Amino acid sequence: MTLWRQMAGEAEPSVEDREAAAEEEQERLEALREAEERRKEKHKRMEEEREKMRQGIRDKYGIKKKEEEEEEEPLPESSSLNRKKKTPAEIEAEDLDDFTRWKNNIEAQLGELRQTIESKCVLQ
Repeated sequence: MTLWRQMAGEAEPSVEDREAAAEEEQERLEALREAEERRKEKHKRMEEEREKMRQGIRDKYGIKKKEEEEEEEPLPESSSLNRKKKTPAEIEAEDLDDFTRWKNNIEAQLGELRQTIESKCVLQ
Protein backbone atom coordinates (compact mmCIF):
# COMPACT_ATOMS: atom_id res chain seq x y z
CA MET A 1 0.00 0.00 0.00
CA THR A 2 1.35 3.40 -0.90
CA LEU A 3 1.88 6.08 1.68
CA TRP A 4 -0.65 8.39 0.03
CA ARG A 5 -3.37 5.76 0.13
CA GLN A 6 -2.61 5.01 3.75
CA MET A 7 -2.89 8.69 4.64
CA ALA A 8 -6.17 9.01 2.72
CA GLY A 9 -7.53 5.94 4.44
CA GLU A 10 -7.98 4.03 1.22
CA ALA A 11 -7.57 0.29 1.12
CA GLU A 12 -5.18 -1.55 -1.19
CA PRO A 13 -6.88 -2.20 -4.56
CA SER A 14 -8.06 -5.76 -4.89
CA VAL A 15 -7.04 -8.18 -7.61
CA GLU A 16 -10.40 -7.58 -9.31
CA ASP A 17 -9.83 -3.82 -9.29
CA ARG A 18 -6.38 -4.28 -10.83
CA GLU A 19 -7.77 -6.58 -13.51
CA ALA A 20 -10.55 -4.10 -14.28
CA ALA A 21 -8.04 -1.26 -14.50
CA ALA A 22 -5.80 -3.32 -16.80
CA GLU A 23 -8.79 -4.17 -18.99
CA GLU A 24 -9.84 -0.51 -19.17
CA GLU A 25 -6.29 0.46 -20.11
CA GLN A 26 -6.28 -2.20 -22.84
CA GLU A 27 -9.60 -0.86 -24.18
CA ARG A 28 -8.24 2.69 -24.10
CA LEU A 29 -5.14 1.67 -26.06
CA GLU A 30 -7.28 -0.19 -28.58
CA ALA A 31 -9.50 2.88 -29.00
CA LEU A 32 -6.42 5.05 -29.58
CA ARG A 33 -5.10 2.62 -32.18
CA GLU A 34 -8.45 2.54 -33.99
CA ALA A 35 -8.68 6.34 -33.91
CA GLU A 36 -5.19 6.58 -35.42
CA GLU A 37 -6.16 4.13 -38.18
CA ARG A 38 -9.32 6.16 -38.94
CA ARG A 39 -7.27 9.36 -39.04
CA LYS A 40 -4.75 7.86 -41.46
CA GLU A 41 -7.55 6.52 -43.68
CA LYS A 42 -9.26 9.93 -43.67
CA HIS A 43 -6.05 11.69 -44.70
CA LYS A 44 -5.44 9.10 -47.40
CA ARG A 45 -8.93 9.70 -48.84
CA MET A 46 -8.44 13.47 -48.68
CA GLU A 47 -5.11 13.21 -50.52
CA GLU A 48 -6.73 11.03 -53.19
CA GLU A 49 -9.47 13.65 -53.65
CA ARG A 50 -6.86 16.41 -53.91
CA GLU A 51 -4.95 14.40 -56.50
CA LYS A 52 -8.14 14.00 -58.55
CA MET A 53 -8.65 17.78 -58.42
CA ARG A 54 -5.03 18.37 -59.41
CA GLN A 55 -5.35 15.93 -62.30
CA GLY A 56 -8.51 17.72 -63.47
CA ILE A 57 -6.64 21.02 -63.49
CA ARG A 58 -3.70 19.43 -65.33
CA ASP A 59 -6.06 17.98 -67.93
CA LYS A 60 -7.91 21.30 -68.33
CA TYR A 61 -4.75 23.32 -68.92
CA GLY A 62 -2.65 20.63 -70.59
CA ILE A 63 -0.03 20.50 -67.85
CA LYS A 64 2.07 17.38 -67.54
CA LYS A 65 2.49 15.86 -64.11
CA LYS A 66 5.98 16.23 -62.70
CA GLU A 67 7.78 13.00 -62.01
CA GLU A 68 8.82 12.16 -58.45
CA GLU A 69 12.52 12.40 -59.34
CA GLU A 70 12.07 15.84 -60.88
CA GLU A 71 10.55 17.25 -57.70
CA GLU A 72 13.79 16.67 -55.85
CA GLU A 73 16.20 18.95 -57.66
CA PRO A 74 19.74 17.64 -57.39
CA LEU A 75 22.03 20.10 -55.69
CA PRO A 76 25.48 20.79 -57.11
CA GLU A 77 28.28 18.61 -55.84
CA SER A 78 29.89 21.57 -54.10
CA SER A 79 26.84 21.88 -51.87
CA SER A 80 27.50 20.99 -48.27
CA LEU A 81 24.31 18.93 -48.16
CA ASN A 82 25.27 16.49 -50.91
CA ARG A 83 29.00 16.49 -50.49
CA LYS A 84 30.61 13.05 -50.43
CA LYS A 85 31.46 12.18 -46.87
CA LYS A 86 35.13 11.73 -46.18
CA THR A 87 36.54 8.75 -44.41
CA PRO A 88 38.34 9.32 -41.11
CA ALA A 89 41.64 8.59 -42.87
CA GLU A 90 40.93 11.27 -45.50
CA ILE A 91 39.96 13.77 -42.83
CA GLU A 92 43.10 13.04 -40.83
CA ALA A 93 45.33 13.35 -43.91
CA GLU A 94 43.70 16.66 -44.83
CA ASP A 95 44.10 17.96 -41.28
CA LEU A 96 47.72 16.88 -41.20
CA ASP A 97 48.43 18.61 -44.48
CA ASP A 98 46.96 22.02 -43.72
CA PHE A 99 46.88 22.14 -39.96
CA THR A 100 50.28 20.61 -39.37
CA ARG A 101 51.87 22.95 -41.88
CA TRP A 102 50.31 25.98 -40.18
CA LYS A 103 51.13 24.68 -36.71
CA ASN A 104 54.77 24.00 -37.54
CA ASN A 105 55.11 27.40 -39.21
CA ILE A 106 53.63 29.21 -36.20
CA GLU A 107 55.77 27.24 -33.74
CA ALA A 108 58.91 28.09 -35.72
CA GLN A 109 58.01 31.79 -35.80
CA LEU A 110 57.28 31.79 -32.07
CA GLY A 111 60.61 30.09 -31.37
CA GLU A 112 62.48 32.69 -33.41
CA LEU A 113 60.56 35.50 -31.71
CA ARG A 114 61.34 34.08 -28.26
CA GLN A 115 65.06 33.84 -29.05
CA THR A 116 65.08 37.42 -30.34
CA ILE A 117 63.31 38.71 -27.25
CA GLU A 118 65.53 36.73 -24.85
CA SER A 119 68.69 38.02 -26.55
CA LYS A 120 67.50 41.64 -26.28
CA CYS A 121 66.10 41.43 -22.74
CA VAL A 122 68.28 40.80 -19.74
CA LEU A 123 66.68 40.16 -16.36
CA GLN A 124 68.50 41.66 -13.40
